[in-house]
Amino acid sequence: MSNLPIDPARCLADLHALRRFGGDAASMGVRRRAFSPEDIAARDWLAGRMAEAGLTPHLDPVGNLFGLAKGRSLLLGSHSDTQPEGGWLDGALGVIAALEIARAAHEAGGPAVSVVSFQDEEGRFGALTGSSVWSGKLPLAVADALVASDGTTFAQARAALAGRAAGFVDPARFTGFVEMHIEQGPVLDAMDEVIGVVTGIVGLRQLQVTVLGQQNHAGTTPMAMRRDAFQAAARIAVDLPARLVDIVTPQSVWTIGQIALHPNASSVVPGRAEFSLQWRDIDAARLDRMEAAIGALLAAVARDSGCQITADRLRHDLAPMPMDGAMQAALGAAAEAVAPGRWRAMPSGALHDASNLAGLMPVGMLFVPSIGGISHDFAEDTAEDDLIIGLKVLAAALGRMDHGR
Repeated sequence: MSNLPIDPARCLADLHALRRFGGDAASMGVRRRAFSPEDIAARDWLAGRMAEAGLTPHLDPVGNLFGLAKGRSLLLGSHSDTQPEGGWLDGALGVIAALEIARAAHEAGGPAVSVVSFQDEEGRFGALTGSSVWSGKLPLAVADALVASDGTTFAQARAALAGRAAGFVDPARFTGFVEMHIEQGPVLDAMDEVIGVVTGIVGLRQLQVTVLGQQNHAGTTPMAMRRDAFQAAARIAVDLPARLVDIVTPQSVWTIGQIALHPNASSVVPGRAEFSLQWRDIDAARLDRMEAAIGALLAAVARDSGCQITADRLRHDLAPMPMDGAMQAALGAAAEAVAPGRWRAMPSGALHDASNLAGLMPVGMLFVPSIGGISHDFAEDTAEDDLIIGLKVLAAALGRMDHGR
């Protein structure tokens, strides 16, 4: 067990205080998109809490907010931006738990712990944007050209930080990174377990598929003579599971999450359909095989429908990322000490900033349950007792980690 003087009530109070920035009055949900007034106000509040905890607040050029301990330190944290209709714990839990651990460590005289809230993890401009730039995976000039759905560029959004932001923090000052997070899935809740020690984060690939058919009159064009872009897109969606069945595992996932038709009129055969197609898996070779099967399906539908089908890669691929073995061991030992027999080792099906940092330093992740497996929704929640168990595991793991690496 940890000797850190953590205060669970203080941590929960800070979590509820953060929820008020963009909080939905009728639920526990939050609207706090990256660089929105609510997000900037929340970062100002976080900076104040960091200073009160004995840390030095540091806002970098892309909006990542650090609370820096003196000298080399372990870095804990996550993100505090949300989806358009997000939950109160997604990302926020990891930031506030990190703040409580750092505050307790400062009160105890060590070890040195720093805190971070990365910017735009939720993808207003692209998934994991702040940590992608900070880790060197995404050049700042490329990030600045990213465009949100409302037409705002990343460069325009971060211009709001002019005169407030300092330079980038050197990653070499950190000995490792630990991210605590809600599972965002049903496994822990369904199995009545309270902790997940993450073994690795899935890889992700995504295409923007465009189907070009022939726009035409819906009443006068015979079915056999149509080149209906939506019918072609629908066939892709329907046939995809059969194409993947001999490749995937129960943990493999794929999603068509956005679709737009043109001209999107009830009496017009659609001439164009555009949709996103995303797939995730923990194994890079399987991602390759899934991509080959997807490509073959697109070619077959194009041939049979008479439509032209193209697929453009969206941003950079995110490779599957294993977590550090020593970090996993420390988190697992702490979980067994705090919640014996009620934890498991498991992969993360969601992306996290930790995947970007794994190339820079040892990285570990810790999950607590999501009630009903619900996330990215106002209904997202976790029992407060489970939040406290997670905080205790994180504190207990701290003493088992090598802070000198």
